[in-house]
Amino acid sequence: MSSDVADETGQSQFIDPDVPKRQRLNQRIRNMLIGVFLLDAGVLFVTSVLAWEWQRSVDKYWAEPPYPFHWAPLLGPGLIAIWLLMLVLFGAYRTRNYGAGFEEFRAITIASAVTFGIACMGGFLSYNQPTRGYPIIFLALGAPLLLLVRYIDRQTLHSARREGRLSIRMIAVGSPTAIAEIVEVLARAPWMGYRLVGMCVPGGQDTSHIGVPVFGDIEDVRRVAIDTGADGVIVAGGSYSSGADLRRLGWELQGLDLDMLVVPALTDIAGPRVHMRHVAGLPFVQVEEPQSDRAGGWMKRIFDLTAATAVVTFLSPLLFVTGLIIWLQDRGPIFYRQTRVGINGEEFQMVKFRSMIVNADALKADLAEHNESDEVLFKMANDPRITRFGRFIRKYSIDELPQLVNVFRGEMSLVGPRPRLPAEVELFEKDTHRRMLVRPGMTGLWQVSGRSDLTWAESVRLDLYYVDNWSMVIDLVIILRTVKAVIVSHGAY
Repeated sequence: MSSDVADETGQSQFIDPDVPKRQRLNQRIRNMLIGVFLLDAGVLFVTSVLAWEWQRSVDKYWAEPPYPFHWAPLLGPGLIAIWLLMLVLFGAYRTRNYGAGFEEFRAITIASAVTFGIACMGGFLSYNQPTRGYPIIFLALGAPLLLLVRYIDRQTLHSARREGRLSIRMIAVGSPTAIAEIVEVLARAPWMGYRLVGMCVPGGQDTSHIGVPVFGDIEDVRRVAIDTGADGVIVAGGSYSSGADLRRLGWELQGLDLDMLVVPALTDIAGPRVHMRHVAGLPFVQVEEPQSDRAGGWMKRIFDLTAATAVVTFLSPLLFVTGLIIWLQDRGPIFYRQTRVGINGEEFQMVKFRSMIVNADALKADLAEHNESDEVLFKMANDPRITRFGRFIRKYSIDELPQLVNVFRGEMSLVGPRPRLPAEVELFEKDTHRRMLVRPGMTGLWQVSGRSDLTWAESVRLDLYYVDNWSMVIDLVIILRTVKAVIVSHGAY
């Protein structure tokens, strides 16, 4: 059964009246969160049993051994109940946090720390100290397991949303230009589940290039939201000219239990840099300054030196064997050095394991017509200059490991934008030069977002995002995701 909704131009758009309503979608999400809660409770129960069995392995290190008291059997259930309560209070099961951002993981971490603090305080205030080993082992095992369970659950949710299940149906309101930008942004993150099912734009404007059906004018948003069974409305630029217009739009949607997402004119700015500030009822969006200065600071440098030393120590056998095989295959040089542009435009010699034949650079001009990238980069999936062993070490990024020498010299960092050739830098646009405000990296957002499959424009966008939004957390996440990208070896050639 179907019905038609006509926009003011007289065009009829097909609408399925049997689409899932918001209450149904929200109820499914709430049911999933109930399942997550029960799973967390099960994890804590198992962890509690293990901690109770292993507590003596920690208790033996105290000078005075703990002694039992008659409330001891309630210690385990009590801590489990407190931990679950803290998870609820700190937002680990909020619908709006489910499957997006770091809020879930932050809530679990804070709730675990508070629970440990309560356990320590209870032991300090208690006349009888039954055990120290139990809460220590319980918290040391329980917190990582809760984070692991939530990570697995999130990956399952993202996989379902990529396949079109549990999607969040949204109506976009605004100008065609603003909505086109929203479509582009949402396409980058299909795992978030936002699905644009229609839009309301001012009449008479061209929307043919967007690929989203028009269901009416901006004034029709309430009717369209009801008829399409939308879960929310995205309010973009061009939908209101003043704060009063935005309030009226909110009044129109009142009572429908919809999410109303207002899109500010901010893109590629990380959440920690954005803060809300209210002055006399007027909301301000405060944006912290770009973090490029901190990205080249001493904290990142210390981390680079420490981590690089650990990697060299751990992978030294692999480095030796790789160099030996490269030399044996043609008795040529083991390393390949190439001039690259680093921080503040300074040139340096980047070191790699040689993965091509000896005279590879001389043959590059002959292969120019086979370039599979744009005019800035040279990419060729089946480059005939690559040796058989070279293709293997490229696939798993082993050829990049000698760049640890550049890290020790201070020319590169473990994480950052990839260093480019001087000829490529000459073709940079003005904004692209910002990527040279930080040390280039052995890995970066490009590595964990498609590697050689990325277009030049997308690579630049990711580099500038990293430069402006750097944090140690981002570096750690990129390193962890790099390990996964290297193992999968997708997009490497």
